[in-house]
Amino acid sequence: MTEQQYSEGQRVRDGQERDRTAEPQFKGRKNGPYKDVSPELAEWMRTGWADTERRDLEPIEQAAYTAKRRAALSARFPGERLVIPAGNLKTRSNDTDYPFRAASDYVYLTGDQSEDGCLVLEPRAGGGHDAALYLRPRSSRENGEFWLDGYGELWVGRRNSLAEAAALYGLPTRDVRTLPDVLRQAPEAPTRIVRGHDATLEAVLTLRRSAEDAGTAEEAARRDAELAVFLHDARLVKDEWEIGQLQRAVDSTVRGFEDVVRVLPQAQATSERYIEGTFFLRARVEGNDVGYGTIAASGPNATTLHWVRNDGPVRPGDLLLLDAGVETTTLYTADVTRTIPVSGRFSDVQRRVYDLVYAAQEAGIAEVRPGRPFRAYHDAAQRVLAEGLVEWGLLEGSVDRVLELGLQRRYSLHGTGHMLGLDVHDCAVARTEAYVDGTLEPGMVLTVEPGLYFQPDDLTVPEELRGIGVRIEDDILVTPEGNRNLSAALPRTSADVEAWLAELLPRS
Repeated sequence: MTEQQYSEGQRVRDGQERDRTAEPQFKGRKNGPYKDVSPELAEWMRTGWADTERRDLEPIEQAAYTAKRRAALSARFPGERLVIPAGNLKTRSNDTDYPFRAASDYVYLTGDQSEDGCLVLEPRAGGGHDAALYLRPRSSRENGEFWLDGYGELWVGRRNSLAEAAALYGLPTRDVRTLPDVLRQAPEAPTRIVRGHDATLEAVLTLRRSAEDAGTAEEAARRDAELAVFLHDARLVKDEWEIGQLQRAVDSTVRGFEDVVRVLPQAQATSERYIEGTFFLRARVEGNDVGYGTIAASGPNATTLHWVRNDGPVRPGDLLLLDAGVETTTLYTADVTRTIPVSGRFSDVQRRVYDLVYAAQEAGIAEVRPGRPFRAYHDAAQRVLAEGLVEWGLLEGSVDRVLELGLQRRYSLHGTGHMLGLDVHDCAVARTEAYVDGTLEPGMVLTVEPGLYFQPDDLTVPEELRGIGVRIEDDILVTPEGNRNLSAALPRTSADVEAWLAELLPRS
């Protein structure tokens, strides 16, 4: 793709911040819970419940890897308190919330995906850190929050107890409702927080820093940014477990693309939304969700880079640009694009555009290997596109002049790829010298995705080209020997795409 409660029932509503240490107010949502409860009913609801504690849990499979990541983080910031929040639920409208997705840095360091969670690394006097995972405990049955609170477990489902979470994640666990006071009362130490995920914790630390006269707000922001940058730098190179998760995401994505091809006749009878919905079904069955908004762009919609409305018609004779990725249950995402002829075969002009984009992608992939500059694959792909556009007479002058002035960008528009991992545009705040100005290393995973887009109203191109958009995108692992295309199971050449469609499209 071209780029809150700590205690149940207390939430940020209409811009009002709640006190996270207060007793639950048992505010409901939707059709309940009840406002008035008789003492008899309240007493009855306290009793008669089986013990459901799970006492035989094994650590999650990535626990050994998250421990290594926390150790690297500890070594980078000795003597400092580090706060990495998961984030909070966000209101979609009135009393409905968006599905929760934990912050990537938090997941990277813990494996947990709980809303309101927070990882805290407390510095030890003798060096190193004591790590603790702050989570919401199970809803209390004694005070009724499990059924009287609209965010209690009876309403939204069971969550892990603190003991269960400790077993799963290999970390001491504590009640997150105590965390604001813990941070207020903790011994003096430089403190950093990953910003943008938990306004309450940020406010607590802002007040504490002010009380300690620990420098200006700008200095605090700079220090916090260093923490985020380090984590994104660390995520640039994937370990073996992460590579396995990305391959799993890609494999599910391949099946999702096959699903789409099989339903193209139904999509022609409805709209691009049939394609979007078909792929989403695969993502939800085999993973957590889609990793980003699916682009199901047919005909001239394919010339809009981030076409996510997906409400246009799917017509015979048009090209369908499908840019989609399954996000695994561990939150690693694929990012794959194929451009396919809806009728099963490319027209001559469509094939000409497609084959040029394919040649550009081949040149780009060839540059993905250890020791090569990150920008090399972009430069190689852009050169091939520029050569083709000059040969077609769409751009004048030498290829070097075109590239120097960036003239090809009128039609190629975007960069040729980005890092991939827990985020579709992974490691977004990594240091420039480590990422876009850096060199490729084994374990990096990136996309290679050149494209050409001829806008429907672009008078600089022949009419036959107007409204054609083509992108081909694959997920490439840098290996010690070179690279491996994780999404190679999907055909890429125009001939192979046509053969693939002939095999999967329903026969009339």
